[in-house]
Amino acid sequence: MLSLQIGPLALPTGLVLLIVSLCAAYVAAWSLRRYRQLPDAGPLVSDMLIAGLLAARLAFVLRWHEQYLAAPWSILNIRDGGFMAPAGIAAALAIAAWRCRRPAMAAMRRPLAISVASGALAWGVLSAGISLAYDKPAALPAVVMPALDGAPVTLAALAGGKPLVVNLWASWCPPCRREMPVLAAAQQARADIVFVYANQREGVAAASAFLARSGAALRNVLLDSEAVLGKAAGSSALPTTLFYDAQGRLVDTHLGELSDASLASKLRKIAPAP
Repeated sequence: MLSLQIGPLALPTGLVLLIVSLCAAYVAAWSLRRYRQLPDAGPLVSDMLIAGLLAARLAFVLRWHEQYLAAPWSILNIRDGGFMAPAGIAAALAIAAWRCRRPAMAAMRRPLAISVASGALAWGVLSAGISLAYDKPAALPAVVMPALDGAPVTLAALAGGKPLVVNLWASWCPPCRREMPVLAAAQQARADIVFVYANQREGVAAASAFLARSGAALRNVLLDSEAVLGKAAGSSALPTTLFYDAQGRLVDTHLGELSDASLASKLRKIAPAP
């Protein structure tokens, strides 16, 4: 499941997991301070969070520095989801070890360990629950959708044995519009990958009018009037992009706006750069 619907908001599942895990860690720290009179680990948990996020972002930017050098301001646009989790985890643990190295901080080690473990446990339990409640599709949905000219097509037929990128979008969606040039450029540059743009719940008139206004030269624009692909992927938010390998297996997903760097990182998983 890529997103969780909370009232009118569709939040990325990863963000919800992070928020719940942090709440569990902070509640554990507060409880240990309040009822066990142990040192408050909450501030150090915050320091670990900040260090982890900064390191995860920096590692991703360094890995895809060529894409970011072309548009340096995009480094600040964390909406592209460009983070490397292993680097973030390593930095967070390093901060904790450095801060607790001194004998004077020995009393902080236990409450910090319990707080971090509580957050990790919350992440694991909630993640496992979501995985059990929702089975991620392993193959291309066998749904027939009309192209803009009315011709019925399937994703498998369009893929033709090549890796496939399926972008779920709508003309009213600002991040969908912002990422269109990135996807269009990749479509022109990567003949070894098939790109499909599945418009969600709009008619041919709305989709065609948007494409005409934007000047986007997109191939393989389909009309998913019942949002079948979004339901299959477990995402009610737009934009959502699905990445399939040449065997039609779902390898990765992305919820939200793509940048050149985040798209390149996903494409690398389904097809090596030419």
